[in-house]
Amino acid sequence: MTLRRFIIERDIPKVGSLDRGELKGAAAKSNEALSQLAPKVQWQHSYVADDKTFCVYLAESEDAIHKHAELSGFPASKITPIGKVIDPTTASG
Repeated sequence: MTLRRFIIERDIPKVGSLDRGELKGAAAKSNEALSQLAPKVQWQHSYVADDKTFCVYLAESEDAIHKHAELSGFPASKITPIGKVIDPTTASG
């Protein structure tokens, strides 16, 4: 099975104002859904903004990400497949 990288944009009102305990609970809820879908979906990390999260996932398909959204209750408002990754070291290679 080949996993591809995706960015998932989630519209979650006021997510940026959640405290550490609330974020911990959200992560636990996501992990519970992930355990049901393993190894088809893996969560790498998320960026939390005011009313959105931007999550980096490895998944076999967009359908697997939609299934995670359904199980976790966290919307997958926009899913973008990532083709390539660059960083500052790309300039020296």
